[in-house]
Amino acid sequence: MARPRPPLWLGSPSRFATLKAPRAKSGLILLALFLTFCLSALFVAGPPPVSRDPANRAEDQADVMLYESIVAGVRGGGDYYAVTASALRAGDYPLRPFVTFRLPTLAIVQAYLPPPITLLLLYGLAAAVVLAWYVRLRRAIERPPPQAIALVLLIGGMVAFLQPSLTAFHEIWAGLLIALSLALRRPGRWITPVAIGLIAMLIRETAALYVIVMLGMAMIDGERREALGWAAALGVLAIVVAAHAYAVGQVVGPADPASPGWAGMLGFGFFVKTMSISTALNLAPEWASALLVGLALFGWASWRDPLAVRTLAVFGAYALLLSLFGRPDTFYWGLLVAPTILVGLAFAPDGVRDLTVAALDSRRITVTRSVR
Repeated sequence: MARPRPPLWLGSPSRFATLKAPRAKSGLILLALFLTFCLSALFVAGPPPVSRDPANRAEDQADVMLYESIVAGVRGGGDYYAVTASALRAGDYPLRPFVTFRLPTLAIVQAYLPPPITLLLLYGLAAAVVLAWYVRLRRAIERPPPQAIALVLLIGGMVAFLQPSLTAFHEIWAGLLIALSLALRRPGRWITPVAIGLIAMLIRETAALYVIVMLGMAMIDGERREALGWAAALGVLAIVVAAHAYAVGQVVGPADPASPGWAGMLGFGFFVKTMSISTALNLAPEWASALLVGLALFGWASWRDPLAVRTLAVFGAYALLLSLFGRPDTFYWGLLVAPTILVGLAFAPDGVRDLTVAALDSRRITVTRSVR
């Protein structure tokens, strides 16, 4: 086993610091292939470009305006399901199956809160995410300059979450809640993360994939009580979704349009593209942002910590979801995991250095036996 080099940014050697040369060379080849694979994002269809012209908001943010109209209807005294059905019909949206209706949690809460309070809650949640991840990252990255870079990268993954115009968008809230739940989870301290994960699911049911991953990881780690907590949260969601499906059935008829389905089969490149357009990487050229997403994932793999393993598992689960079932118009599913993706770039320098040095290591130790 090779002797680990002093870390560059991390407080302890990366996962690749003790690899022998043959395995490190294989790792470099796999990294190059993985980064090349990430460039498949250049050939995947994405959502139509946004004009960013306020006059074109009806086209740029049609879904957001739909949810805003639902909140306004509920605030005016309307029943959530009747209001939503009318809004979907008016916008030529599908009404079947029942999952085309969002769970009523966010709309009802926002209907009873003044818009400025809703915005303050969003910013407060974003601040809690930054603080929680700062506490976790300062243990992994000891020196202040790299810590500051890691926080900038975290905020770069949250740029879409700080837009006042998106407060009615469910994935914005659920994505921040998932990021907060991940940061707060520690061995033996799982009640708060489970509760936050449950809230995320009640806002956007696709957050259940995060809870399923955390349940699986808890079982692998032998954390039985934690596993039971995540399972209980999924049980609550199942009851809520069953009641939701029944309520939707009362306002939808057989003549209402159905969804075309979600078997997009766009591949891993679509996940990379969603990460690019959902973060500050949207400002970079497409090829550069695709490579940076790949390096960020590699960085998460470099950090030798149980939190990194769980975070990677969550990314992998949503990458599979988007690869198989995502469509160009459902790119926003990626917002559920976008806040933390770029933090991996803070771990990447140590991983790349250690992998490269180990691959080029040609030192040999000769043992000489002398007999007196």
